[in-house]
Amino acid sequence: MKPAADRAGRVVACRGSTVDVVFPAGVLPSLLAGLMLGTGDDAIAAEVQAHLDAHTVRAVALGPAWTLVEGAPARALSGPLRVPVGTGVLGRVFDAVGKPMDGAAVDGPEWPIHRTPPDFLRRDARQSPFVTGIKVVDLLAPLVRGGKTAMFGGAGVGKTVLVMELMRAVVRHHSGVAVFAGVGERSREGQELLVEARTAGIMDRAAFVFGQMGEPPGARWRAGFTALTMAEYFRDALGEDVLLLVDNFFRFVQAGSEISSQLGRLPTRVGYQPTLASEIAAFQDRVASVHGAAVTAILAMYVPADDFTDPAVAETFAHLDSTLVLSRAMAAEGLYPAVDPLASSSSLLVAESVGRRHAETAAAVRGALARYADLQEIIALLGVEELSQDDRRTVARARRLQRFLTQPFGVTTAFTGLAGASIPLEATLAGCEAILDGATDSWPETALYMTGTLDDAARKAKADA
Repeated sequence: MKPAADRAGRVVACRGSTVDVVFPAGVLPSLLAGLMLGTGDDAIAAEVQAHLDAHTVRAVALGPAWTLVEGAPARALSGPLRVPVGTGVLGRVFDAVGKPMDGAAVDGPEWPIHRTPPDFLRRDARQSPFVTGIKVVDLLAPLVRGGKTAMFGGAGVGKTVLVMELMRAVVRHHSGVAVFAGVGERSREGQELLVEARTAGIMDRAAFVFGQMGEPPGARWRAGFTALTMAEYFRDALGEDVLLLVDNFFRFVQAGSEISSQLGRLPTRVGYQPTLASEIAAFQDRVASVHGAAVTAILAMYVPADDFTDPAVAETFAHLDSTLVLSRAMAAEGLYPAVDPLASSSSLLVAESVGRRHAETAAAVRGALARYADLQEIIALLGVEELSQDDRRTVARARRLQRFLTQPFGVTTAFTGLAGASIPLEATLAGCEAILDGATDSWPETALYMTGTLDDAARKAKADA
Protein backbone atom coordinates (compact mmCIF):
# COMPACT_ATOMS: atom_id res chain seq x y z
CA MET A 1 0.00 0.00 0.00
CA LYS A 2 1.37 3.36 -1.00
CA PRO A 3 1.56 6.13 1.63
CA ALA A 4 -1.49 8.37 1.80
CA ALA A 5 0.39 11.28 0.25
CA ASP A 6 1.19 9.17 -2.82
CA ARG A 7 -2.48 8.16 -3.21
CA ALA A 8 -3.57 11.64 -4.19
CA GLY A 9 -5.27 12.23 -7.53
CA ARG A 10 -7.35 14.85 -9.26
CA VAL A 11 -10.82 15.12 -10.74
CA VAL A 12 -10.84 15.20 -14.56
CA ALA A 13 -14.56 14.85 -15.35
CA CYS A 14 -17.93 14.98 -13.64
CA ARG A 15 -21.21 13.78 -15.18
CA GLY A 16 -24.19 13.80 -12.87
CA SER A 17 -23.15 11.76 -9.84
CA THR A 18 -20.26 10.00 -11.59
CA VAL A 19 -16.75 11.41 -11.28
CA ASP A 20 -13.59 10.41 -13.17
CA VAL A 21 -10.38 10.67 -11.12
CA VAL A 22 -6.81 10.28 -12.35
CA PHE A 23 -4.11 8.79 -10.10
CA PRO A 24 -0.37 8.30 -10.65
CA ALA A 25 0.67 4.96 -12.07
CA GLY A 26 0.75 2.14 -9.53
CA VAL A 27 -1.61 3.67 -6.95
CA LEU A 28 -5.01 2.97 -8.51
CA PRO A 29 -7.53 2.35 -5.67
CA SER A 30 -9.50 -0.90 -5.69
CA LEU A 31 -13.18 -1.26 -6.54
CA LEU A 32 -15.50 -0.10 -3.73
CA ALA A 33 -12.66 1.88 -2.17
CA GLY A 34 -13.61 5.23 -0.72
CA LEU A 35 -12.47 8.58 -2.10
CA MET A 36 -12.58 12.06 -0.65
CA LEU A 37 -13.07 14.68 -3.36
CA GLY A 38 -12.18 18.30 -2.60
CA THR A 39 -10.59 19.70 0.53
CA GLY A 40 -11.45 20.43 4.13
CA ASP A 41 -14.98 20.22 5.49
CA ASP A 42 -16.40 20.59 1.98
CA ALA A 43 -14.83 17.30 0.79
CA ILE A 44 -17.34 14.90 -0.78
CA ALA A 45 -17.25 11.15 -0.17
CA ALA A 46 -17.25 8.90 -3.24
CA GLU A 47 -16.88 5.22 -4.04
CA VAL A 48 -14.89 3.62 -6.86
CA GLN A 49 -17.10 1.67 -9.26
CA ALA A 50 -14.91 1.06 -12.33
CA HIS A 51 -11.32 1.15 -13.59
CA LEU A 52 -11.27 2.96 -16.92
CA ASP A 53 -7.55 2.48 -17.57
CA ALA A 54 -4.27 2.15 -15.67
CA HIS A 55 -4.56 5.69 -14.32
CA THR A 56 -8.28 6.51 -14.15
CA VAL A 57 -11.18 5.36 -12.00
CA ARG A 58 -14.87 6.18 -12.27
CA ALA A 59 -16.50 6.81 -8.92
CA VAL A 60 -19.98 7.57 -7.64
CA ALA A 61 -20.24 10.70 -5.52
CA LEU A 62 -22.26 10.26 -2.33
CA GLY A 63 -22.75 14.00 -2.04
CA PRO A 64 -23.47 16.99 -4.29
CA ALA A 65 -20.99 16.41 -7.14
CA TRP A 66 -22.05 19.64 -8.87
CA THR A 67 -19.87 21.53 -6.38
CA LEU A 68 -16.71 19.92 -7.84
CA VAL A 69 -14.50 21.56 -10.45
CA GLU A 70 -12.03 20.06 -12.89
CA GLY A 71 -8.67 19.59 -11.23
CA ALA A 72 -10.09 19.34 -7.72
CA PRO A 73 -7.88 17.22 -5.44
CA ALA A 74 -8.90 13.65 -4.66
CA ARG A 75 -7.61 11.33 -1.96
CA ALA A 76 -8.01 7.56 -2.00
CA LEU A 77 -8.76 5.81 1.28
CA SER A 78 -7.11 2.52 2.16
CA GLY A 79 -10.42 0.65 1.79
CA PRO A 80 -14.19 1.21 1.74
CA LEU A 81 -15.74 4.22 3.42
CA ARG A 82 -15.82 3.82 7.19
CA VAL A 83 -18.64 4.92 9.50
CA PRO A 84 -18.88 5.26 13.29
CA VAL A 85 -20.24 2.26 15.19
CA GLY A 86 -20.75 1.31 18.82
CA THR A 87 -22.82 2.67 21.65
CA GLY A 88 -21.83 6.21 20.69
CA VAL A 89 -24.24 6.13 17.73
CA LEU A 90 -27.29 5.57 19.94
CA GLY A 91 -29.56 8.57 20.18
CA ARG A 92 -27.85 10.17 17.18
CA VAL A 93 -28.85 11.01 13.61
CA PHE A 94 -26.43 10.47 10.70
CA ASP A 95 -26.30 11.17 7.00
CA ALA A 96 -25.69 8.50 4.38
CA VAL A 97 -21.91 8.37 4.95
CA GLY A 98 -22.07 8.30 8.74
CA LYS A 99 -21.54 12.00 9.41
CA PRO A 100 -23.49 13.17 12.50
CA MET A 101 -26.10 15.71 11.50
CA ASP A 102 -25.62 17.62 14.74
CA GLY A 103 -21.94 18.17 13.96
CA ALA A 104 -20.73 16.66 17.26
CA ALA A 105 -18.03 14.00 17.27
CA VAL A 106 -18.87 10.34 17.88
CA ASP A 107 -16.79 8.37 20.35
CA GLY A 108 -15.97 4.82 19.34
CA PRO A 109 -14.57 2.70 16.51
CA GLU A 110 -15.29 2.87 12.78
CA TRP A 111 -16.16 -0.01 10.47
CA PRO A 112 -16.18 -0.21 6.65
CA ILE A 113 -19.63 -0.14 5.05
CA HIS A 114 -18.76 -3.13 2.84
CA ARG A 115 -18.25 -6.30 4.85
CA THR A 116 -18.53 -10.00 4.15
CA PRO A 117 -21.66 -11.80 5.41
CA PRO A 118 -21.29 -14.01 8.50
CA ASP A 119 -19.59 -17.31 7.82
CA PHE A 120 -21.96 -20.29 7.55
CA LEU A 121 -20.35 -21.92 10.56
CA ARG A 122 -21.24 -18.86 12.67
CA ARG A 123 -24.85 -18.67 11.57
CA ASP A 124 -27.63 -20.04 13.73
CA ALA A 125 -29.42 -22.59 11.56
CA ARG A 126 -32.44 -22.78 13.84
CA GLN A 127 -35.34 -20.54 12.91
CA SER A 128 -36.96 -19.01 15.97
CA PRO A 129 -39.72 -16.40 16.22
CA PHE A 130 -38.97 -12.78 16.98
CA VAL A 131 -41.88 -12.04 19.32
CA THR A 132 -43.16 -8.48 18.97
CA GLY A 133 -46.12 -8.41 21.35
CA ILE A 134 -48.35 -7.41 18.41
CA LYS A 135 -51.14 -9.97 18.23
CA VAL A 136 -51.81 -10.11 14.50
CA VAL A 137 -48.10 -10.24 13.65
CA ASP A 138 -47.13 -12.91 16.19
CA LEU A 139 -50.15 -15.06 15.30
CA LEU A 140 -50.41 -14.89 11.51
CA ALA A 141 -47.06 -13.60 10.21
CA PRO A 142 -44.43 -14.27 12.90
CA LEU A 143 -41.12 -12.56 12.27
CA VAL A 144 -38.02 -14.71 12.03
CA ARG A 145 -35.20 -13.81 14.40
CA GLY A 146 -32.29 -12.92 12.16
CA GLY A 147 -34.58 -12.95 9.12
CA LYS A 148 -35.99 -10.49 6.64
CA THR A 149 -39.53 -9.15 6.56
CA ALA A 150 -41.05 -6.82 3.98
CA MET A 151 -43.83 -4.42 4.93
CA PHE A 152 -46.05 -3.38 2.03
CA GLY A 153 -48.26 -0.36 2.50
CA GLY A 154 -49.01 3.08 1.12
CA ALA A 155 -49.41 6.41 2.86
CA GLY A 156 -51.97 6.72 5.62
CA VAL A 157 -52.31 3.06 6.59
CA GLY A 158 -50.27 3.21 9.80
CA LYS A 159 -46.85 2.14 8.50
CA THR A 160 -44.87 4.64 10.56
CA VAL A 161 -46.80 3.80 13.71
CA LEU A 162 -46.14 0.09 13.19
CA VAL A 163 -42.45 0.79 12.59
CA MET A 164 -42.29 2.78 15.82
CA GLU A 165 -44.06 0.07 17.81
CA LEU A 166 -41.66 -2.56 16.48
CA MET A 167 -38.74 -0.35 17.51
CA ARG A 168 -40.31 0.04 20.93
CA ALA A 169 -40.76 -3.75 21.20
CA VAL A 170 -37.12 -4.57 20.52
CA VAL A 171 -35.89 -1.83 22.87
CA ARG A 172 -38.21 -2.52 25.78
CA HIS A 173 -38.99 -6.23 25.55
CA HIS A 174 -35.84 -7.68 23.97
CA SER A 175 -33.36 -5.29 25.60
CA GLY A 176 -31.90 -4.76 22.15
CA VAL A 177 -31.26 -1.79 19.93
CA ALA A 178 -32.91 -0.46 16.78
CA VAL A 179 -31.26 1.10 13.75
CA PHE A 180 -33.43 2.97 11.25
CA ALA A 181 -32.40 3.73 7.67
CA GLY A 182 -34.47 6.36 5.88
CA VAL A 183 -33.77 5.71 2.19
CA GLY A 184 -35.32 8.22 -0.19
CA GLU A 185 -37.79 9.46 2.42
CA ARG A 186 -39.18 12.98 2.67
CA SER A 187 -37.58 15.29 5.22
CA ARG A 188 -40.99 15.76 6.86
CA GLU A 189 -41.38 12.02 7.41
CA GLY A 190 -37.93 11.77 8.95
CA GLN A 191 -38.69 14.64 11.32
CA GLU A 192 -41.99 13.04 12.36
CA LEU A 193 -40.20 9.75 13.06
CA LEU A 194 -37.63 11.44 15.29
CA VAL A 195 -40.36 13.26 17.23
CA GLU A 196 -42.19 9.95 17.73
CA ALA A 197 -39.00 8.26 18.92
CA ARG A 198 -38.35 10.96 21.49
CA THR A 199 -41.97 10.91 22.66
CA ALA A 200 -41.92 7.12 23.02
CA GLY A 201 -38.71 7.25 25.06
CA ILE A 202 -36.68 4.93 22.82
CA MET A 203 -34.28 7.48 21.38
CA ASP A 204 -31.41 6.42 23.63
CA ARG A 205 -31.52 2.86 22.27
CA ALA A 206 -31.86 3.70 18.60
CA ALA A 207 -29.73 5.17 15.81
CA PHE A 208 -31.02 6.88 12.67
CA VAL A 209 -29.42 7.15 9.22
CA PHE A 210 -31.00 9.24 6.47
CA GLY A 211 -30.35 9.42 2.74
CA GLN A 212 -33.25 11.69 1.95
CA MET A 213 -35.32 12.10 -1.18
CA GLY A 214 -33.63 15.32 -2.28
CA GLU A 215 -30.11 13.95 -1.96
CA PRO A 216 -28.04 12.54 -4.85
CA PRO A 217 -28.66 8.89 -5.80
CA GLY A 218 -25.31 7.85 -4.32
CA ALA A 219 -26.46 8.91 -0.84
CA ARG A 220 -29.73 7.02 -1.18
CA TRP A 221 -27.79 4.02 -2.53
CA ARG A 222 -25.46 3.72 0.48
CA ALA A 223 -27.57 4.91 3.43
CA GLY A 224 -28.86 1.39 4.00
CA PHE A 225 -25.34 -0.04 4.10
CA THR A 226 -24.30 2.57 6.68
CA ALA A 227 -27.21 1.58 8.93
CA LEU A 228 -26.54 -2.12 8.35
CA THR A 229 -22.89 -1.70 9.39
CA MET A 230 -23.97 0.01 12.62
CA ALA A 231 -26.38 -2.86 13.31
CA GLU A 232 -23.71 -5.49 12.60
CA TYR A 233 -21.41 -4.02 15.24
CA PHE A 234 -24.01 -4.54 17.97
CA ARG A 235 -24.52 -8.12 16.79
CA ASP A 236 -20.91 -9.15 16.19
CA ALA A 237 -18.97 -7.09 18.74
CA LEU A 238 -21.49 -6.63 21.55
CA GLY A 239 -23.69 -9.73 21.12
CA GLU A 240 -26.96 -7.79 21.12
CA ASP A 241 -30.14 -8.36 19.14
CA VAL A 242 -30.73 -5.58 16.64
CA LEU A 243 -33.82 -4.54 14.70
CA LEU A 244 -32.90 -2.93 11.39
CA LEU A 245 -35.69 -0.95 9.72
CA VAL A 246 -35.32 0.31 6.16
CA ASP A 247 -37.88 2.70 4.73
CA ASN A 248 -38.06 2.47 1.75
CA PHE A 249 -36.13 -0.46 0.31
CA PHE A 250 -37.50 0.17 -3.18
CA ARG A 251 -35.74 3.57 -3.14
CA PHE A 252 -32.46 1.71 -2.63
CA VAL A 253 -33.12 -0.28 -5.80
CA GLN A 254 -34.25 2.86 -7.59
CA ALA A 255 -31.07 4.74 -6.63
CA GLY A 256 -28.99 1.81 -7.91
CA SER A 257 -30.82 2.03 -11.23
CA GLU A 258 -30.00 5.75 -11.51
CA ILE A 259 -26.34 5.07 -10.73
CA SER A 260 -26.20 2.22 -13.21
CA SER A 261 -27.46 4.41 -16.05
CA GLN A 262 -24.94 7.12 -15.22
CA LEU A 263 -22.16 4.52 -15.26
CA GLY A 264 -23.21 3.61 -18.80
CA ARG A 265 -24.48 0.10 -18.12
CA LEU A 266 -27.15 -1.26 -20.45
CA PRO A 267 -30.50 -1.67 -18.68
CA THR A 268 -32.34 -4.98 -18.42
CA ARG A 269 -36.02 -5.80 -17.81
CA VAL A 270 -38.26 -2.78 -17.15
CA GLY A 271 -35.17 -0.57 -17.27
CA TYR A 272 -33.56 -1.95 -14.11
CA GLN A 273 -29.81 -2.24 -13.72
CA PRO A 274 -28.11 -5.49 -14.83
CA THR A 275 -26.64 -5.77 -11.33
CA LEU A 276 -30.06 -5.75 -9.62
CA ALA A 277 -29.81 -9.27 -8.16
CA SER A 278 -26.27 -8.90 -6.87
CA GLU A 279 -26.95 -5.47 -5.31
CA ILE A 280 -29.96 -6.77 -3.38
CA ALA A 281 -28.08 -9.92 -2.35
CA ALA A 282 -25.10 -7.88 -1.13
CA PHE A 283 -27.42 -6.20 1.38
CA GLN A 284 -29.70 -9.09 2.29
CA ASP A 285 -26.98 -11.70 2.86
CA ARG A 286 -25.52 -9.66 5.70
CA VAL A 287 -28.81 -9.78 7.63
CA ALA A 288 -28.48 -12.96 9.66
CA SER A 289 -28.64 -14.62 13.04
CA VAL A 290 -25.37 -15.80 14.57
CA HIS A 291 -24.90 -17.74 17.77
CA GLY A 292 -26.14 -15.49 20.56
CA ALA A 293 -27.29 -12.43 18.59
CA ALA A 294 -29.12 -11.44 15.43
CA VAL A 295 -29.87 -8.62 13.03
CA THR A 296 -33.57 -8.81 12.17
CA ALA A 297 -34.58 -6.63 9.22
CA ILE A 298 -37.94 -5.10 8.39
CA LEU A 299 -38.03 -3.49 4.97
CA ALA A 300 -40.81 -1.15 3.94
CA MET A 301 -41.32 -1.85 0.24
CA TYR A 302 -43.16 0.18 -2.37
CA VAL A 303 -44.75 -1.94 -5.11
CA PRO A 304 -44.80 -0.11 -8.48
CA ALA A 305 -48.36 -0.08 -9.85
CA ASP A 306 -49.22 -2.82 -7.29
CA ASP A 307 -47.37 -5.25 -9.57
CA PHE A 308 -45.72 -7.94 -7.45
CA THR A 309 -44.04 -9.36 -10.57
CA ASP A 310 -41.96 -6.18 -10.92
CA PRO A 311 -38.30 -7.31 -11.05
CA ALA A 312 -37.29 -5.26 -7.99
CA VAL A 313 -40.12 -6.70 -5.89
CA ALA A 314 -39.71 -10.25 -7.19
CA GLU A 315 -35.96 -10.23 -6.54
CA THR A 316 -36.52 -8.95 -3.00
CA PHE A 317 -39.13 -11.65 -2.38
CA ALA A 318 -36.48 -14.29 -2.99
CA HIS A 319 -34.75 -13.21 0.26
CA LEU A 320 -37.79 -12.74 2.51
CA ASP A 321 -38.87 -14.89 5.43
CA SER A 322 -42.19 -13.14 6.03
CA THR A 323 -44.39 -10.39 4.59
CA LEU A 324 -46.71 -7.86 6.22
CA VAL A 325 -49.31 -6.30 3.93
CA LEU A 326 -51.06 -3.21 5.29
CA SER A 327 -54.64 -2.84 4.08
CA ARG A 328 -56.18 0.52 3.26
CA ALA A 329 -59.67 -0.99 3.64
CA MET A 330 -58.89 -2.11 7.19
CA ALA A 331 -57.40 1.28 8.04
CA ALA A 332 -60.60 2.94 6.76
CA GLU A 333 -62.59 0.79 9.22
CA GLY A 334 -60.28 1.77 12.08
CA LEU A 335 -58.88 -1.75 12.43
CA TYR A 336 -55.33 -0.97 13.57
CA PRO A 337 -52.74 -2.28 13.08
CA ALA A 338 -54.10 -2.61 9.56
CA VAL A 339 -52.20 -5.83 8.79
CA ASP A 340 -54.14 -7.87 6.23
CA PRO A 341 -54.38 -11.33 7.83
CA LEU A 342 -55.01 -13.08 4.51
CA ALA A 343 -52.32 -11.39 2.41
CA SER A 344 -49.58 -11.52 5.06
CA SER A 345 -47.47 -14.66 5.48
CA SER A 346 -44.43 -16.20 7.15
CA SER A 347 -42.18 -19.15 6.39
CA LEU A 348 -42.08 -19.81 10.14
CA LEU A 349 -45.80 -20.60 10.38
CA VAL A 350 -45.51 -24.40 10.31
CA ALA A 351 -45.97 -26.83 13.17
CA GLU A 352 -42.30 -27.83 13.14
CA SER A 353 -41.26 -24.23 13.90
CA VAL A 354 -44.02 -22.68 16.03
CA GLY A 355 -45.74 -25.79 17.38
CA ARG A 356 -48.93 -27.59 16.41
CA ARG A 357 -51.22 -25.43 18.53
CA HIS A 358 -50.01 -22.16 17.02
CA ALA A 359 -50.12 -23.48 13.46
CA GLU A 360 -53.63 -24.92 13.85
CA THR A 361 -54.99 -21.81 15.56
CA ALA A 362 -53.57 -19.56 12.86
CA ALA A 363 -55.08 -21.79 10.14
CA ALA A 364 -58.49 -21.71 11.85
CA VAL A 365 -58.38 -17.91 12.21
CA ARG A 366 -57.42 -17.51 8.56
CA GLY A 367 -60.17 -19.92 7.53
CA ALA A 368 -62.85 -17.95 9.37
CA LEU A 369 -61.62 -14.62 8.00
CA ALA A 370 -61.38 -16.05 4.46
CA ARG A 371 -64.96 -17.34 4.63
CA TYR A 372 -66.13 -13.93 5.86
CA ALA A 373 -64.34 -12.28 2.93
CA ASP A 374 -66.07 -14.69 0.52
CA LEU A 375 -69.48 -13.78 1.95
CA GLN A 376 -68.96 -10.01 1.90
CA GLU A 377 -70.65 -9.50 -1.47
CA ILE A 378 -73.69 -11.57 -0.51
CA ILE A 379 -74.00 -9.67 2.77
CA ALA A 380 -73.78 -6.34 0.93
CA LEU A 381 -76.51 -7.33 -1.53
CA LEU A 382 -78.93 -9.39 0.58
CA GLY A 383 -77.97 -8.83 4.20
CA VAL A 384 -76.55 -11.22 6.76
CA GLU A 385 -80.05 -12.60 7.49
CA GLU A 386 -80.03 -14.47 4.17
CA LEU A 387 -77.02 -16.57 5.16
CA SER A 388 -77.26 -20.05 6.59
CA GLN A 389 -77.01 -20.47 10.34
CA ASP A 390 -73.46 -21.82 10.07
CA ASP A 391 -72.36 -18.92 7.88
CA ARG A 392 -73.96 -16.37 10.23
CA ARG A 393 -72.06 -17.91 13.12
CA THR A 394 -68.80 -17.85 11.09
CA VAL A 395 -69.34 -14.21 10.16
CA ALA A 396 -70.05 -13.20 13.76
CA ARG A 397 -66.90 -14.93 15.01
CA ALA A 398 -64.77 -13.61 12.16
CA ARG A 399 -65.83 -10.05 12.98
CA ARG A 400 -64.92 -10.65 16.61
CA LEU A 401 -61.55 -12.03 15.54
CA GLN A 402 -60.92 -8.94 13.43
CA ARG A 403 -61.56 -6.72 16.41
CA PHE A 404 -59.61 -8.88 18.85
CA LEU A 405 -56.57 -8.62 16.57
CA THR A 406 -56.63 -4.83 16.90
CA GLN A 407 -54.49 -3.43 19.67
CA PRO A 408 -53.57 -0.10 21.30
CA PHE A 409 -49.92 0.85 20.84
CA GLY A 410 -47.69 2.54 23.34
CA VAL A 411 -46.51 5.04 20.74
CA THR A 412 -50.08 6.27 20.18
CA THR A 413 -51.13 6.65 23.83
CA ALA A 414 -50.76 10.44 23.67
CA PHE A 415 -53.25 10.58 20.78
CA THR A 416 -55.76 7.84 21.71
CA GLY A 417 -55.72 7.98 25.50
CA LEU A 418 -55.41 4.17 25.53
CA ALA A 419 -52.49 2.56 27.32
CA GLY A 420 -50.29 0.52 25.02
CA ALA A 421 -50.49 -3.24 25.29
CA SER A 422 -47.84 -5.85 24.53
CA ILE A 423 -49.53 -9.24 24.41
CA PRO A 424 -47.76 -12.57 25.08
CA LEU A 425 -48.25 -15.13 22.33
CA GLU A 426 -49.93 -17.53 24.76
CA ALA A 427 -52.62 -14.94 25.54
CA THR A 428 -53.19 -14.30 21.82
CA LEU A 429 -53.63 -18.01 21.10
CA ALA A 430 -55.97 -18.50 24.06
CA GLY A 431 -58.09 -15.53 23.02
CA CYS A 432 -58.44 -16.66 19.40
CA GLU A 433 -59.29 -20.22 20.47
CA ALA A 434 -62.01 -18.93 22.79
CA ILE A 435 -63.54 -16.77 20.04
CA LEU A 436 -63.48 -19.67 17.56
CA ASP A 437 -65.12 -21.92 20.15
CA GLY A 438 -67.97 -19.44 20.67
CA ALA A 439 -67.04 -18.25 24.17
CA THR A 440 -67.61 -14.63 23.13
CA ASP A 441 -70.71 -15.07 20.96
CA SER A 442 -72.85 -13.19 23.47
CA TRP A 443 -70.36 -10.34 23.89
CA PRO A 444 -70.72 -7.08 21.96
CA GLU A 445 -68.12 -6.70 19.22
CA THR A 446 -66.97 -3.44 20.75
CA ALA A 447 -65.74 -5.29 23.83
CA LEU A 448 -63.02 -6.92 21.74
CA TYR A 449 -61.97 -3.77 19.89
CA MET A 450 -58.67 -2.17 20.89
CA THR A 451 -58.14 -4.41 23.89
CA GLY A 452 -55.21 -6.56 24.99
CA THR A 453 -55.97 -10.05 26.27
CA LEU A 454 -59.34 -11.80 26.35
CA ASP A 455 -59.54 -11.05 30.09
CA ASP A 456 -59.33 -7.34 29.27
CA ALA A 457 -62.14 -7.80 26.75
CA ALA A 458 -64.23 -9.70 29.32
CA ARG A 459 -63.93 -6.83 31.80
CA LYS A 460 -64.91 -4.40 29.05
CA ALA A 461 -67.93 -6.54 28.10
CA LYS A 462 -69.02 -6.69 31.71
CA ALA A 463 -68.71 -2.93 32.08
CA ASP A 464 -70.73 -2.34 28.90
CA ALA A 465 -73.48 -4.77 29.92
